[in-house]
Amino acid sequence: MAVRRPRRRPGSKAGVVTREPEEPREVTWRRLRRMFGARATRANVLATVLTLALGFAIATQIQQNQEGGLATLRQDELVRVLDDVTQRSSRLDAQVRELEVQRNALQSGADRAKAATEQAQERLDSLAILAGTVKATGPGIRVTIADSSGAVRASALLDVLQELRDAGAEVVQFGTVRIVAGSYFTDAGTSITADGQSLSRPYVILAIGDPQTLASAMNIPGGIVDSMKRLGASASVDQLSTVTIDALHTPKTPRYAQPVPEPTVAPTGG
Repeated sequence: MAVRRPRRRPGSKAGVVTREPEEPREVTWRRLRRMFGARATRANVLATVLTLALGFAIATQIQQNQEGGLATLRQDELVRVLDDVTQRSSRLDAQVRELEVQRNALQSGADRAKAATEQAQERLDSLAILAGTVKATGPGIRVTIADSSGAVRASALLDVLQELRDAGAEVVQFGTVRIVAGSYFTDAGTSITADGQSLSRPYVILAIGDPQTLASAMNIPGGIVDSMKRLGASASVDQLSTVTIDALHTPKTPRYAQPVPEPTVAPTGG
């Protein structure tokens, strides 16, 4: 690399050394690099794109001006050019900050909308499980009631359902029938129906909930297991890590009931 040596201007005093003025283009680009280099790490991707676009425009303009005589400009004239670039950069910074504010506002609004959507979906899933319109899985128990003599009647199965609900069962299935809030049992001769569907023996009941709690509710003294023994039937309880309930309930459309509309808040005057 060639090194420029200081030289003494003609007519200058001995011992006084002056440096050759740097090329205007070098001065210009050094100041531009210093100005934009510090900002690049603070701006986001948008600021980077805007800055690069501005730099490209400036480089093109400088090249065109240099071909038309920019190399002959004095130092103070180059400084004015750089001052103009600085002002443009400041305006760009202001635009970047404004865009960042808008971006943050949009992102915050999107986050709130996403959270509301997720909460609504969770609520919808819970209601669908309770309504029996979707399949469900989870830990629970299986109760098997063997009744070869037909001594078990609808009221006994209703007691089983009530005990399971009291113990915290979230989803229950009797045979192939999904049990919901409006489910009912009836005696039909020597058989039993649930929601109008005939149940076959042995009666197999699936329930999702805490396995230990549900099993304890079935086995407590005087509970379901003891009740079935008194009827001449037998009941066994198995705790399961995974219970899959795939029977679905088809809800009826209400004829008279209608949801109460949510109250609306009137806008306040400015």
